[in-house]
Amino acid sequence: ENVLAVTDDLNVCGKRGLIECFDSTIGRGSVLMPLGGASQRTPSLGMAAKLPVLRGDTDTVTLMAYGFDPGLAKQSPYHSAMYAVLDSVTKIAGMGGNVTGIRLSFQEYFEKLGKVPTRWAKPFMSMLGALKAQLALELPAIGGKDSMSGTFNHLDVPPTLVSFAVAVADAEHVLSPEIKKTGSALVLIHTNKDERGIPDFEQFKLNMKRVNRLTKEGKIRSASTIGRGGVFAAVAKMAIGNSIGAILRDVCDEELVLPDYGSLILETDGNNDVRAMFGGLDFRVIGETVDSGVIEVKPFGNAELHPRETVTYDSIIIGLDEIARRRDAPLARVFPTIAFRPCDDDAEIGEARVPAYAQRGAVSAAIRVPAKPRVFIPVFPGTNCEADTQAMFERAGAEVRVVNLLNFDAAALDESIRHMTGVIGESQIIMLPGGFSGGDEPEGSAKFITAVFRNPFMREAVADLLERRDGLILGICNGFQALVKLGLVPYGRITEPSGRAPTLTYNTIGRHVSKIVRTRVSSVLSPWLMRAELGDVFSVPISHGEGRFVADDAMLRQLADDGCIATQYADPAGKPTMDIEYNPNGSALAIEGLTSPDGRVFGKMGHAERVGRYLYKNVPGNYDIGIFESGVAYFR
Repeated sequence: ENVLAVTDDLNVCGKRGLIECFDSTIGRGSVLMPLGGASQRTPSLGMAAKLPVLRGDTDTVTLMAYGFDPGLAKQSPYHSAMYAVLDSVTKIAGMGGNVTGIRLSFQEYFEKLGKVPTRWAKPFMSMLGALKAQLALELPAIGGKDSMSGTFNHLDVPPTLVSFAVAVADAEHVLSPEIKKTGSALVLIHTNKDERGIPDFEQFKLNMKRVNRLTKEGKIRSASTIGRGGVFAAVAKMAIGNSIGAILRDVCDEELVLPDYGSLILETDGNNDVRAMFGGLDFRVIGETVDSGVIEVKPFGNAELHPRETVTYDSIIIGLDEIARRRDAPLARVFPTIAFRPCDDDAEIGEARVPAYAQRGAVSAAIRVPAKPRVFIPVFPGTNCEADTQAMFERAGAEVRVVNLLNFDAAALDESIRHMTGVIGESQIIMLPGGFSGGDEPEGSAKFITAVFRNPFMREAVADLLERRDGLILGICNGFQALVKLGLVPYGRITEPSGRAPTLTYNTIGRHVSKIVRTRVSSVLSPWLMRAELGDVFSVPISHGEGRFVADDAMLRQLADDGCIATQYADPAGKPTMDIEYNPNGSALAIEGLTSPDGRVFGKMGHAERVGRYLYKNVPGNYDIGIFESGVAYFR
């Protein structure tokens, strides 16, 4: 219980409910998700994201990590700032970065100083601690931010200097902390401290240089720093992501639960010669990874390392499920991870029938199509996925026209709508990208888009595209909401609003959800799914607050019978599910994507445009469902 209690600390406990409130995949550049592993429970050491480019691709990533221990700040502002720098730099090394190229930025926050000398001493000591680490590591701080007074009535913030470390790296070499395999060795690389708690910075630099070389050689599978909660908390967080257990040995009581800033736990191939890899450094093998679903701590008995240590306990065995539950508990009421509204029970949905779409993508020979199919992407106030979507269509071989809606006055809006109407007439595909149109107002942010598309000119252009020219329409996230509100899915045409029509509404969990989900292909009637097979399972990023599809029973039966249920949220076994862990918005029949009866209009919540080389390295899955290539291939 004493060991497990470290997870109750707010600086150690799980923050999944908070993390999922923020869009972590926008921009198609996230190399590391904030939470990694198959279960998305292992927190990353920091941010790893590709540099943003509008054309082409890059493997250059930005790494950023922070360091700060509020408990230590209360004890010693000097040590707190020094260790903040050290910890932020260690995290960069643990993500595969080269510490010699790091630049720092500081965030300071102190109590109101007034005329009290001891209060003035705290920022001064913090500055000296940070400077000590900077000079020793030869790393400059290139900027910072001074905050307002941290005093309110009788309440003071602890002396706060947060260090942010930033570096660049190659995406190929980026590491994540979740344990990758069983049979790995867990190696502790230690940085010594003197009797005053000052790290041996020269030793630290040698350690990190070796770690960087071994990372580039592919000899390190995962890495984690040892912060609050000690070795146990570090290994526990590493283990729960992929549910791979560990046996720990030769770890004394203090090491088990106390922080060790500047040190790393590394997962390496158990067959490697560890002495050859880490020779000359202060290291030791502290355990191995096992397929047991538990963390087992063996009694400490290495008299050479700690001659005064006495063994007073048997093996400590704690299940990974218990660790995950305990980590979620402290913030469960503030940032929930389970739904407060009940979901329907799992529903068995038979294999959707496939209507007569035998050719899987044959446009009428009477329709003249340019060599490159043209895609029209309208941009509304709040749209934020147009660049990612354009890049995917262009990669698939299409010609893309991105048109911004101008709405600063009635005349501009009218002219903009007429312009869009003309572009639709010259296009074969309409794509409604994701975002937060109309400020993502409650009860359907897509109302703004639907108002524009119900304009008589736009409505006629859409009907002409679908009914005369065999065109296609795709909508993702906010675009899917608009397609449902317009009636384009599931009816295949723009319809008038009806109280009985299906809709998309609030997630059952009552908040925004951003994570990776699995989706099962449940129907292949659509041209958009030509590259997929029935039953295929793809991983896809989601980011929405209103993604729950609801409809009455009669409509749900009709959708299933007509094969309009294209994709469904799925559990690890590939089965459609109502489990909030895998169907995070609570959609009826686990519906993630729908098509019109003829399959030419397709809407889905998951951001299929946010895929690319080296993205989401810490969450395994097959990401590219191929809808953009399929849509373009329909016209060839």
